[in-house]
Amino acid sequence: MAPDGRLDPATEELWQEFHRLVNMRGDELRTWLVTDASGEDVLGPDPDLDLAWQGRRVVRLLTRRRADLTQQDVRDMREVVRQVRALLDRPRVEDPRWRHALMRLGHDPLQPDSPRPDEERG
Repeated sequence: MAPDGRLDPATEELWQEFHRLVNMRGDELRTWLVTDASGEDVLGPDPDLDLAWQGRRVVRLLTRRRADLTQQDVRDMREVVRQVRALLDRPRVEDPRWRHALMRLGHDPLQPDSPRPDEERG
């Protein structure tokens, strides 16, 4: 981060891409993760311990302000973007596990603003 609080261009681009691909709100993602819809990663008695690490990471990132990003946040955003892109590059629309894997990362492929696998990336 620059001394004036602005992000360097590469981190700003990553921030934009992360928020384009993660199309679920933090509260929406957390709610989904604690339901049976999320599959094996359903929360148990202690929500903080049982939340899937990917979902927990994304929920935390969604609460961050640009000015508060840490180097770990940047690494986490880069990894989430990589995983979402990889899943979108191999669409299996008929397989609910594909959608659940995306949703654990905060991306609901059924939302209207979801990038389609055949779209070019900006």
